Amino acid sequence: MAGSWNLKDRAKAFSFLKNGDSSPDISDLAAPPLPLPDLKNLEKPKITVIDYSDLSYHEAEAKDVTECFRFKDQPTVTWINIDGLHQMDVLENLGACYGIHPLVLEDILTDQRPKIEDYDDYIFIVLKMLYYEESEKSPEDDEEGDDLGESSLDMDQVSIILGPNFIISFKEKEVDVFNPLRDRLRTAKGRVRKQGADYLAYSMIDAIVDNYFVIMEKLGERFEDLEDAVVSDPEPGILPTIYNLKRDMLFLRKSVWPLREAISKMQRTDSHLVTEATKIYLRDVYDHTIQVIENVETFRDMSSSLLEIYLSSLSNKLNEVIKLLTIISTIFIPLTFLAGVYGMNFRFMPELESPWGYPAVLIFMLLVVVVMLAYFRKKDWI
Repeated sequence: MAGSWNLKDRAKAFSFLKNGDSSPDISDLAAPPLPLPDLKNLEKPKITVIDYSDLSYHEAEAKDVTECFRFKDQPTVTWINIDGLHQMDVLENLGACYGIHPLVLEDILTDQRPKIEDYDDYIFIVLKMLYYEESEKSPEDDEEGDDLGESSLDMDQVSIILGPNFIISFKEKEVDVFNPLRDRLRTAKGRVRKQGADYLAYSMIDAIVDNYFVIMEKLGERFEDLEDAVVSDPEPGILPTIYNLKRDMLFLRKSVWPLREAISKMQRTDSHLVTEATKIYLRDVYDHTIQVIENVETFRDMSSSLLEIYLSSLSNKLNEVIKLLTIISTIFIPLTFLAGVYGMNFRFMPELESPWGYPAVLIFMLLVVVVMLAYFRKKDWI
């Protein structure tokens, strides 16, 4: 995004605020693509609060983070969701109110691998929310014979803090996969309104893992289309598509593999924040994670096989062209020989004086071509 900070810059700015400096020296930060915007004029993050119990439900968008503090000691379950991590004072105030360790706030701002950390009073969870973006093919793709379009995986880090009766989630983008979960909370469908905050955390993890299956399904369809294109018509434009898929598989693997260890750790935790009933559901999420990892490994092997098939198809296509050129050259070898013989400048050549010499040579050349073509057809060379 033009004019925005990267995660390292956010962490550095947070360290300034943590030390009591409200006006960090922006010259010490990495230069963004465009001039750095004023810290005071940055767009405010979107803060939504969902407070619920078995019999009540309240949902609102908070204009200021301090509006969320009154839910801290309520007997109900509170879900505070923050979209946008560019204002450090929001994190600082939340950390002071809910007793969040400064290192946890710093991890929220920086890119972390999926993990779960137990801090006794709360559990810190880091997940990777993935999105599959597929662009429509352009007229240039039609001219180049590439009808597969382009696709890519996009990622947003989701940080979750699980407390006794609250969930605080942080992410950069407003788009997420939690809308079905919000609908279940609004309509009181399922168990989520009857359970505690740990079940809500499980539901969020389950929604992210289930979205992995949607991505895997779309990638599987793309692999099938690409495999057909590689076998039937291996155009040069297919090669970048194969490499993009290999890159997506590596990206997906780096996001999913650590998640297995994190869920397993949460399933085995002795924390009072996770009940035994919720651990049973976490076991199901763990099984789903294993399935996703197996699919990722399968797709990685398929991407490597696609590259081999593509190179083999190109080699076969080149061999066909060389075979055709070889047949044409072989046919013209005896014809060139005859033309060379009768093109010699000898004075006494009987066929040159014969009135039937020229048509006889042409008929003989034609017979040679027919015989050679019949022989090639018999050998299945043409």
